[in-house]
Amino acid sequence: MAVGAELGIDRVFAGVRPEDKASKVSALQQEGKKVAIVGDILHSRVARSGAELLSLLGAQVFCAGPPSLLPQSLPGAHLTPRLEEALEEADAVMVLRLQKERMEAGLVHLEDYVARYQVTEKRLALAKPQAPLLHPGPMNRDVELEGTLADSARSLVNRQVQNGVAVRMAVLYHLLVGREKA
Repeated sequence: MAVGAELGIDRVFAGVRPEDKASKVSALQQEGKKVAIVGDILHSRVARSGAELLSLLGAQVFCAGPPSLLPQSLPGAHLTPRLEEALEEADAVMVLRLQKERMEAGLVHLEDYVARYQVTEKRLALAKPQAPLLHPGPMNRDVELEGTLADSARSLVNRQVQNGVAVRMAVLYHLLVGREKA
């Protein structure tokens, strides 16, 4: 049986592009870790697939965001409107993009979101000192994440982009050239 089938990864990533699935799985080593996912949890495929997969791999997943952007439930995750609860002692912090259409629909007000849910240097200090900072992109600097943090030593955002490009290139090569020549 394939590892993906054993862990339920294929079910977790139903509807997710293969290259996104591969880049997420290749970056995960989360046994016994606490992972905070912050932002628009309700509308995020990244939050849904990440919470379920990370919990299958043994992580404790805490998802935080405004009540209007939290689902009623999310398999594999503890949901909280308290950002500090999610960040406290987190081994990794993933910040999600706040989409303009959510603000325009009145689900959240920008000023309130920034004041209560923006990941800042001070708030990130609640996480473990070496906790990496992740963001699947695209990013709204100084909205969901303090702009200077995106370029900090803790940020893996650029590596995520590079890994995603490499995985997409490999998938495209495989699809266009085929297995025989790979």
